[in-house]
Amino acid sequence: MSYIGSKPANKPVVASDLDPTIITGQTALSAEPASTDEFLISDAGVLKRLDASLIGGGKVLQVIQGDTTTATTTTSTSFVSTNLDVDIAPSATSSKILLMACGVLQGGGGVSAVSFFDNSDSEVTGTTNGVIYTEETGHRENVAFSFLHSPSSTSTLTYTVCLKNGNGASTHFAGASTKATIIAIEIGA
Repeated sequence: MSYIGSKPANKPVVASDLDPTIITGQTALSAEPASTDEFLISDAGVLKRLDASLIGGGKVLQVIQGDTTTATTTTSTSFVSTNLDVDIAPSATSSKILLMACGVLQGGGGVSAVSFFDNSDSEVTGTTNGVIYTEETGHRENVAFSFLHSPSSTSTLTYTVCLKNGNGASTHFAGASTKATIIAIEIGA
């Protein structure tokens, strides 16, 4: 067989023999792939590239927790802040925020309600009544509630648990002997 130039060496091809402008696989990622990174896949035998942004979804991006042992007492029939809040800055407008809260509710009888509000003082659950609990006078009840919010924002959001009593009786949330907790979980689209 004839060659133009020098006869190639009879040895395996190694990384230094390759032009760095072609895909070599010599560089390893040292962090999570960026959304602009690409993977090579075989689609029924056809080699294709796939953007990392197309993989996954529904991934937990951050978890923020807040808690309080400070009691909130109200006789208001409108929602008031319990000062149980958490700040979270979504990393994308397509993210959803899973809100969860728990605490102890003690009332003077009647109907009490708790709900999530955001920093614009809007009830994020889309209702005006929140999660309703009927209680007996002096009865202590563990309460837990959650809501999946779609804020469509990357601005820092403050979510607050608010409380009201439907008939104007005295209602207590949290307290020195009990801790109330709120958790915000950002879920990637």
